[in-house]
Amino acid sequence: MLSVKECDFSKEVLESAQLVIVHFQAPWCGLCRLIVPILSKFEAASQGNLRVVSINADENLRLANTYRLTTLPTLLFFDKGKLIYRLEGFQGREELHKNLEDMMRNILPNSV
Repeated sequence: MLSVKECDFSKEVLESAQLVIVHFQAPWCGLCRLIVPILSKFEAASQGNLRVVSINADENLRLANTYRLTTLPTLLFFDKGKLIYRLEGFQGREELHKNLEDMMRNILPNSV
């Protein structure tokens, strides 16, 4: 999973031709670390149609404020530079997995 900083955000997320899931996380967030394998699995299953990037919210406060983060982890889904979906407040891996599968079926029907 690519780690992105504020200086790379436009290039890696907003200008990307692929759907991008931005994983806002922090080193102290246990759930943030637990969901990385699920996000990696979805990225691999997307057949190149999706990429996942990670942003340390503590080190990129301007981005965290721009997207009004209130909890970690927060996942933001961007398509052609536009925020199309926000996922926050889930309680664990199973709930995240279900939400991702449901959402991905709608956006990339042949990927999962």
